[in-house]
Amino acid sequence: MNEQAPLRVVVCGTNFGRFYAEAVLAHPGYTLAAILSRGSAASRAYARGLGVPYYTEVDRLPDDLDAACVVVGSSISGGEGTALAKALIGRGVHVLQEHPVHLDELTECLKLARRHRVQYRLNTHYPHVEPVRAFIQAARRLTARQKPLFLDAATPVHLMQPMVDILGRALGSLRPWRFTDPLPLPEQFGTQPFRLLQGVLGGTPLTVRVHHQLDPADRDNHALHWHRVSLGTEGGVLTLADTHGPLLWSPRLHVDRDDERRFVLDGPGTGDLDLTTTSVVGGTGTFREVFAELWPQAVGRALDGLREAVADGEDVLRAAQYDLTVCRIWSDLAARLGPPEIIRPPAPHPLPVGELFPARPAPAEEREPIPAPEPPADTGSKPVPPSQAPGPSGAAELSYTPSAEFFDLVATGHTAGASAPAVARALAGADLSHGPVLDIGAGTGLLTEAVARARPDAEILACEPATGMRAVLTSRVFSDPYLRPRVTITADAAPELELPDRVSAVLLCGVLGHLDTGQRRRLWERLLRRLPPNGVVIVELMGVESPLVLPEARMATARAGRHRYEWWFSGAPDQDDPATMRLHTTWRVYRDDEDVPLRLVHDSYRWIPFGLRQVAEESGLHARLLPTRPGAPPLAELTRQPVATAPVPTPRPVLP
Repeated sequence: MNEQAPLRVVVCGTNFGRFYAEAVLAHPGYTLAAILSRGSAASRAYARGLGVPYYTEVDRLPDDLDAACVVVGSSISGGEGTALAKALIGRGVHVLQEHPVHLDELTECLKLARRHRVQYRLNTHYPHVEPVRAFIQAARRLTARQKPLFLDAATPVHLMQPMVDILGRALGSLRPWRFTDPLPLPEQFGTQPFRLLQGVLGGTPLTVRVHHQLDPADRDNHALHWHRVSLGTEGGVLTLADTHGPLLWSPRLHVDRDDERRFVLDGPGTGDLDLTTTSVVGGTGTFREVFAELWPQAVGRALDGLREAVADGEDVLRAAQYDLTVCRIWSDLAARLGPPEIIRPPAPHPLPVGELFPARPAPAEEREPIPAPEPPADTGSKPVPPSQAPGPSGAAELSYTPSAEFFDLVATGHTAGASAPAVARALAGADLSHGPVLDIGAGTGLLTEAVARARPDAEILACEPATGMRAVLTSRVFSDPYLRPRVTITADAAPELELPDRVSAVLLCGVLGHLDTGQRRRLWERLLRRLPPNGVVIVELMGVESPLVLPEARMATARAGRHRYEWWFSGAPDQDDPATMRLHTTWRVYRDDEDVPLRLVHDSYRWIPFGLRQVAEESGLHARLLPTRPGAPPLAELTRQPVATAPVPTPRPVLP
């Protein structure tokens, strides 16, 4: 099979299988070749709506299939998913099977796959969901710095297998592991929804709380909550508040005492008292967004894992040792808990937040937010998604949704007068037939739109994880019939964003300073594998190569209707890391010519200052400074081949 050819995929099942079908349709490198299910009218109509063939029997499937997504319950759920997976493996088809799968069935499928020289993967799904991925990545950074002291986890019983996988990935190991039996419940206590087990996982003390009730006909709708995990070290506690976010970082409370055992609250050594008690990392979305974005994206990542295994031709049984251990641990937990209590409650009545907080003290934008990135509009054509920015513990910082509404007020002029013409000239003669133009940190889409208009032949992949910025970007693309057919929008963040197999050009405007050295190195490695020899990378930095103090100054004023908007900006070396800067931005909204603002919107973000020379050294590419307007931040074209150019100067800061 040609490694570059799209995998022809059949999706088996049209309940949860719809998320798999949507992932196959949206994800590069795959073709939805067929739908297979039992033959209901709804399933036939779904396949007809997708324009793909529909089948009810494995034997009637076409012979040119590469892979199958088996999204039908296995025998442990009372379904025939594993028998279906075996039949497909027997036909030489690679299989991705949705959890849960019993240990015996998993072992049988792996042995059969090895015999037929195909790949088989168990998909526990939830470790691939973006907030869980962010938690796992942050947990690995945390445990690399400090020894884990405890894990506290909660899960509904039907999602216990994915929970074990999440914990193993977060710790980097599952062994050693052992558990106690749950304590018996006294009869006089009545029905208790949760059972508690304690033990050790990956050598870390673990407490697991399991919602041990199940409606067999409707498992998801009657779970009291989904995955919740806290990982503690001496430095603080990292928490996944819910499977779908957000993350919380709570630094450890520690106050020195004087000779009389009183707290020392002022003076040298009290800098930790300025730490935020709990930082909320990453946003949350609606359940509709979970179904439309998070789950199909997660399936896409699982499919990529299968595709990589196919390309590598690895031994399927040897590669699955971790999955087998996950299954063994899950089986141990299930055996200790025993069968769950069967319930059949009425439909729940979810409450909106307004029912609990009817009178909030002030709109969100008027309260001092937890520090979140906001780029100076005159120092980059696009904002830098904060989920790309490592915080004090390596965790991503908040999005700049609070100030997204103001971005275009000043960025429009900068883009039109500086970055857009320079980028258009750089791409004018570029060969864009190799793949899409990748716009990382696309922000509100100002530069995306400029590239699309300068190169009508370009397909553009615009990546923007900040919800507020992406909302404006999506509106810009959807409302313009010229952009809509050619611009694909994703919520991905560097450096681990999903990438197509090939790209023709890359835009990194206002992004790299939010990534540490390791993250930049990882991003360059992934990009350079996909760029052709004549590929182009365009980079825009801030014009500050070392930490310095930038006194607060008014950077811009704009008007809309009866309101006047002022943008103020300042910066200084970060107290926790002097090699980085903490930049602060404030928007003040006034009515007419009044002096008292109606609203104040604050944001701050962390920036690692460096120059184009360092970019060239890290990437191994040759940099050519692009001409732009005086005072604008440095903009450079990077290529594999050296180009004639003036030497890259040491820029002066573009901010007063």
